[in-house]
Amino acid sequence: MVTRADRGLFAEWWWTVDRYLLLAVLVLMAGGIVLSFAASPPVAERLNIDSYHFVQRQAFFAVPAVLVLLGISLLSPAQVRLTAVGVFLFAFLLTVATLFFGAEVKGSTRWISFLGISLQPSEFLKPAFVILVAALFAEGAKRPEVPGKPLAALLLAMVLAPLVAQPDFGQAMLVAIVWGALFFLAGLSWFLTVFLAGLGAAGLIGAYFLLPHVAGRINRFLNPDAHDNFQVETAIESFVSGGWLGRGPGEGTVKLILPDSHTDFVFAVTAEEFGILACGLIVLAFAFVVIRGLRHAEREHDMFVRLATSGLLVLFGVQACINMAVNLHLMPAKGMTLPFISYGGSSLIAVALGMGFVLALTRRRPRIDAVLPKRPLVMRERTA
Repeated sequence: MVTRADRGLFAEWWWTVDRYLLLAVLVLMAGGIVLSFAASPPVAERLNIDSYHFVQRQAFFAVPAVLVLLGISLLSPAQVRLTAVGVFLFAFLLTVATLFFGAEVKGSTRWISFLGISLQPSEFLKPAFVILVAALFAEGAKRPEVPGKPLAALLLAMVLAPLVAQPDFGQAMLVAIVWGALFFLAGLSWFLTVFLAGLGAAGLIGAYFLLPHVAGRINRFLNPDAHDNFQVETAIESFVSGGWLGRGPGEGTVKLILPDSHTDFVFAVTAEEFGILACGLIVLAFAFVVIRGLRHAEREHDMFVRLATSGLLVLFGVQACINMAVNLHLMPAKGMTLPFISYGGSSLIAVALGMGFVLALTRRRPRIDAVLPKRPLVMRERTA
């Protein structure tokens, strides 16, 4: 039993961490393991491996993910920044290395083997990037001599370059969206807001005309009848087939022919077997994490903590929205996982890292101006 009188590391953490936020994250993580039982066996059987191979792997990766989540949540804001620097350098170098040594999967080189383990380093790059950008914006606002905004723009270019070269336009777009959100929160003028929005639109138009891969996905989305949209159309069938309450665990049939049912389209499998109401509960869980975290950020006086928390939650929420929107054919396919739910060790541990940062930054800390003793009135009069 942990009491408020205890002064140990765990006791201090227990009484300062947002336990409701922690519980919501753990519930999502557990939900990913449960839903992998429904979504992954057909994929494993098509690959002629053990039916529960992906379930076992998801449960295996959940252990280090929980350890990362809890370990990172123990850090102070200063330690969060230092950790992010190390993670960023490590992940950035590996992301660049994928261009030369990475394994090509579906036309992209996003994966690299490191010490016998396959990693997607761009997943770890994202949360560390958010922390560093938040730190640059905060330092630039606090100290005018620090070129925070130009350095943040340079950091964005550094990250986008290898992502576009892989190519991984979904992750590149997500990083750019989060960077823009942080810039806006840091005090971006409306003129620059419109300018950057126009720049982003111009980049998207340029990608459409210059990159066949991007043009193909957009064309399939805009004119589905004229192109092959097998996965998306099959996903829509899952929602129709499941209805409000679903067909029951293990009773889904669409997943038998859905190639990426355990990764990009696990949300659709959930709809068929557990119903639209279950999908609604998943949406509410994501919304709870994002809204509760943003409420912490709103009350925070430290600009770095406020920006970093907001950026990490935007990253988490927008990625979830993109995955669910693709499943519902509300936007072109992106190949992006549903945080904590989709199968993938790199994604699971990297999202746990990001949410560990959030838990660390949202822990209750005393304000310096509230604990420093005020100078006596007599002393102020003498020095006046």
